[in-house]
Amino acid sequence: MMIAIGNFLFHFRNLLFPLFYVALFIPSLGIFQSYKVAALVGFAVCLVGQGIRILTIGLTYIIRGGSKRRIYAKDLVTTGMFAHCRNPLYIGNILVLLGIGIMANSLMFLLTVVPFFLFAYHAIVLSEENYLLGRFGDQYREYMQDVGRWIPNLSGLGETLGSMGFKWKRVIIREYNATFIWVAGALIVFMKNVHSVNTALFNRILPYSITFFSLLAVLYSTVRYLKKSKKLKDE
Repeated sequence: MMIAIGNFLFHFRNLLFPLFYVALFIPSLGIFQSYKVAALVGFAVCLVGQGIRILTIGLTYIIRGGSKRRIYAKDLVTTGMFAHCRNPLYIGNILVLLGIGIMANSLMFLLTVVPFFLFAYHAIVLSEENYLLGRFGDQYREYMQDVGRWIPNLSGLGETLGSMGFKWKRVIIREYNATFIWVAGALIVFMKNVHSVNTALFNRILPYSITFFSLLAVLYSTVRYLKKSKKLKDE
């Protein structure tokens, strides 16, 4: 049952994130009394999640998009961060999601949306594992025994980092879009909270926020152009 649900969610996973952003703006009780504390804690959690994704992709890239919106893997990747956790990219996604919810200071989001996404990711992972077991058999079964699904084993992490080259170009190419989306979303959520508490402060910092967003959009457009024109290629 969970595998069937996971296959369904994997196929339609790109439709889930717009719902996630809508949920950020539903009125809710706060998590913290101060939106500033919520912003600092939430942004810190986002940075940890983004850091995990950067580290994972920079060391070893794995295609999570599947083929034709179906789960697919050409090779079994067990190096880099995948030697310490089977799903580091999903852990990074969950932390970014959690961080944005904290920044929104929305108790409703943390009690409803975050658990739903945890369930969705778990179902998708189970369906991926079912596929990988069918494709790679004992090789993947041994990997499952050695490496945890969700809880990272940091033993030997220093050796992993020291023995592998880090691909910054790959990180930029693969992460620019997702990073732009969550940073822009974080900015909008923060400004919404400021406006709800202090209109005068909102008006004072609005020009700076617009400037920051404009610079972010220019950076995004530049990387996108370099990627599409193949002037920026994966190493």
